[in-house]
Amino acid sequence: MSSYRIIQAGDSRSFPADHAFLQAAQPGGAAAVIVGSEAGAALRRLAQIDACPFVAIELGTECLGVHTGESRGTEGSNVVGFARYRLGSAEPTPLVELVRQPATPDAVVQAARAAFEAAGLVVAVCNDFPGRIVDRLIRPYFNAALRRLDEKLASADDLDKTLCLGLGYPEGPIALLERTGLVPHHDVSAALYQALAQEPYAPA
Repeated sequence: MSSYRIIQAGDSRSFPADHAFLQAAQPGGAAAVIVGSEAGAALRRLAQIDACPFVAIELGTECLGVHTGESRGTEGSNVVGFARYRLGSAEPTPLVELVRQPATPDAVVQAARAAFEAAGLVVAVCNDFPGRIVDRLIRPYFNAALRRLDEKLASADDLDKTLCLGLGYPEGPIALLERTGLVPHHDVSAALYQALAQEPYAPA
């Protein structure tokens, strides 16, 4: 497995506290992992990128191509994006969404995957789209639940109860949003609506 160093660039949603992945980093590691809200700016300042087995940059809702550039669908390098999934104010989950571009070498993806998995994280690889996998799937669901609540289809408790008992969900959408924060949901949904211009992402 490639050794890696951590470059801190502002507050990180993926790693807001100490974690085995951060502890395993080495100051002179061959690869680079850029964490924090200013990761894009740090990437632009990083020297000798091509010499790294991989460079992993923390993403928000934006595409990796915002930071690496686009090239008519043939873009790809040793730079990958990542985000450890975190719903609102809840603690980050073990899931890391690892973002590749069309021409990203498989060896780069595998090297980055191995580094995250060695720290006990679970990796899902996705192509370079705004919001990646989980937010693309779950934000329309949350918005639909909030709209049905606004329409007074049922009470919040009964909406949640129906999905928990009828579909086996561990927690209903309204309770989940109340627990993790309606404002963060609105902000993510609004960013995806702006990027994708698809009605299901319009904040409810």
